Amino acid sequence: MQVTIKTISDVEQEADIEVVQDELQPHFERAYEDYRPKAEIKGFRKGRVPILMVKKLYGQAIEHEALDDIAGLLFKQVMEERRIDPMGRPSITGMDFKRGERLTFTVKYEIRPEVQLKRYKGLDIVKYVHPVHEQEAAEEIDRLRRINSTAEPAEKVLDDGYAVTADVQELDQTGAPLIGRKTPNVRFHLIDPDIAQEIKDALKDAETGNAYRARLTSQHGDHAHSSDVSIAVTKIEKVTLPPFDDALAQKVTKGKVSTAEELQQNIRRDLEQYWNDLSSRRLNDDLASEVVKEHEFSVPGSLVTGFLDAMVDDVRDRSRDRKLPQGFDEEKFRSENRASAIWQAKWMLLKDKIAEAEGLTVTAEDMEKAAERDAATLPIDKERLVAHYKTSESARDRLLTEKVMAFLQDKARITQKTDATLKDQSAKEITAP
Repeated sequence: MQVTIKTISDVEQEADIEVVQDELQPHFERAYEDYRPKAEIKGFRKGRVPILMVKKLYGQAIEHEALDDIAGLLFKQVMEERRIDPMGRPSITGMDFKRGERLTFTVKYEIRPEVQLKRYKGLDIVKYVHPVHEQEAAEEIDRLRRINSTAEPAEKVLDDGYAVTADVQELDQTGAPLIGRKTPNVRFHLIDPDIAQEIKDALKDAETGNAYRARLTSQHGDHAHSSDVSIAVTKIEKVTLPPFDDALAQKVTKGKVSTAEELQQNIRRDLEQYWNDLSSRRLNDDLASEVVKEHEFSVPGSLVTGFLDAMVDDVRDRSRDRKLPQGFDEEKFRSENRASAIWQAKWMLLKDKIAEAEGLTVTAEDMEKAAERDAATLPIDKERLVAHYKTSESARDRLLTEKVMAFLQDKARITQKTDATLKDQSAKEITAP
């Protein structure tokens, strides 16, 4: 077998492979035997046709049919012998078969780029923190009171202590209903701070049986988008909020907490944990972004496609019927998210390279500690988690990412800054596809 490897780019190669008849014949013999049970010739029971007759009558067709599989096997052998690990799905770009003589074919494939590490230690980074305010705890208590409120029928809204149930229909620029954009039985509790002010204004004097218009404005990056909706009121209720007392504390925690004071302490602790987790995710994102900024290299298209596929799957999985939303423009979605997918591909390659350079690996001890930590928040015991981590490549990759991030934090120069409106500034997920 003659093999020539050509480099097309930092992430692409081609393999020209030529094999002669003597090397092809064993593969053809297996193909003849595989076909023999299907051969039907008058005078012989099915599957009992002599192999010589199979070769004589069907040999040429069998050989041509087997060429793709043979090329795949030979290509895999070449890659293993040369210790090349192709990424994505290799493609045969050319094939020439001269029966009884030789087979030549060309396979184009992608490879992991040779990443030369530059600066990734000693990075200057800001850690944004958010102090919990009493108002946040009060808002969470109000939310619990709303969830556990009681309601009685009413005909008209008199103040924000009412809830309105309505069918919401999105309208086009002319005011005509948009097909497929109607949502029935939406309940608006007007005291809820998450309800858009435009909705509250439209329904402030609402009566059952009437329809009201509202224009909603949402911000998308550097531009705003407006849409008109018609809100057809089907039911109005006067809502009574329960007092925040021991009885409510016991009810919402199913008896795990006995007093309102204890529940208030738990709420504050949970808020602190939430903001600490958000601060850590922001720090990790910013650290990863700084590392990516320091490195410029090409990434395999198949890797980018893998991340885009995962994004589309996420959209699909978040829908109730596990289908893409009606009217979803997948091509546009992929185009808009391509830069993020490229970023994720670069970070994945850099993370693996840093782990290799620093000798960071996931040990049995790491899995034990992670399982003990995760078992406290998951309905799975530690032993089952350890077994999962040992067999799951994605789980081990997550643990490796944690070790790399801990290393980068340890080597970085971190300053702390208070941010009362702390948010995730990056949409990037530091995971593999």
